[in-house]
Amino acid sequence: MIKSLAVSFLVGVILGNGLPHFIKGLSQDNLPCKIGNGPLPNFLAGWASLVLIGLLYQLIDVQKFAVSSLIAGYVGLLFIGLLHSSGALDRFKLS
Repeated sequence: MIKSLAVSFLVGVILGNGLPHFIKGLSQDNLPCKIGNGPLPNFLAGWASLVLIGLLYQLIDVQKFAVSSLIAGYVGLLFIGLLHSSGALDRFKLS
C-alpha cells in the first residue's frame, strides 16, 4: 500500500508540473523550462511527463487501493501547485 501511495503522490506532482508545459507547448506560448523556454521544448517536457506518468501508473495496484491512491495523487497535485503558486520553487530554480 505504501508503494501505491508514494507512486500516486509522485504521479500527482509530475502531472501538476508537466501539464502546464504540455499546454503551453500546444498553445505555442513560452514558459520557463530546463530544456528551453519556447513552445517545442515545453511541449516535449510536458509530453515526457505524461509518458512518465503512464509508466509509473503501472506500479500502482489500482483495484486494491483505488480511493487511497486517488487521494494521494490529489495531495501530490495540491503540493506542487502550492509550491509553484507560492514561488517557493523559484528560489531553487527547479522548474
